Amino acid sequence: MGEKPVMNGGESPATTRIRLGFSTCPNDTFIFYALVHGEIPWGDLNFQFHLADVEELNRRAGEGRLEVSKISIHALGHLRDRYGLLRSGGALGWGCGPLVVCGPDTKEEELPRAPIAVPGRWTTAHLLLTLYLGRTPQAVPMPFHRIIPAVAGGEIPFGVLIHEGRLTYPRYGLRMVVDLGAWWEQETGLPVPLGGIAARKDLGPSINARIQEMITQSIAWARKVPERPLPYIRSHAQEMDDSVIGEYLKLYVNELSEEMGEVGMRAVEEVLARAEAIGLIPRGGGSIWAL
Repeated sequence: MGEKPVMNGGESPATTRIRLGFSTCPNDTFIFYALVHGEIPWGDLNFQFHLADVEELNRRAGEGRLEVSKISIHALGHLRDRYGLLRSGGALGWGCGPLVVCGPDTKEEELPRAPIAVPGRWTTAHLLLTLYLGRTPQAVPMPFHRIIPAVAGGEIPFGVLIHEGRLTYPRYGLRMVVDLGAWWEQETGLPVPLGGIAARKDLGPSINARIQEMITQSIAWARKVPERPLPYIRSHAQEMDDSVIGEYLKLYVNELSEEMGEVGMRAVEEVLARAEAIGLIPRGGGSIWAL
């Protein structure tokens, strides 16, 4: 085990500390609500929760600071020597991929040669953009919430939108250049594998299997009483109105969230194989899967 057991207040047997990271986006706060709030028994696991932007979570996982974390599938390609993917809690599906947008006066044909704002170099959005272009883009990393203002304000000609940006960009006078998710689906016949829950391999298969099952239970609990997580979701998505939150959850919490199944696993394996083939991630980094 990578971390020593710690005592839970000195009143119970030794517990294993699990620092678990997930994003403030509605799908993650929905998925983890029941686990965070004790609706799913922890047993001898002592969870400590860390909420952050996904690129920050990618970075923390890269530093080994989280036993379990939501990360981009692209990031997994760099970390699979230490982390493996669980099959529940992920962000993958149909019609939910990143969008490339520009302002009304930008010429779309400039995309391959122009600077493009991306929500982080280790994000799957950056990976899909690279695969689509067939070359390394002039990527300009910035926090995802800064991309729409940067493109709308003329600071940068193109931007890749994730999260709620793909739902709200028309409000800012932007237009879509390409739907990278639709391109991926047409190219492969597979859902778009955006992110997943990665667990450190040194936790061992027994603990990782328990965590995977607890996440599955947390999702099932929230789906039975979907109104219960809403205040928690709103508290972490304060700039989203309820209609956007509802659309967001329909897109990103779907049948592949509880169990990605064979089609989801194939999607993850395919996108990483393509990334490996063009040298975007290291070759032979270890098994993709935690179990």
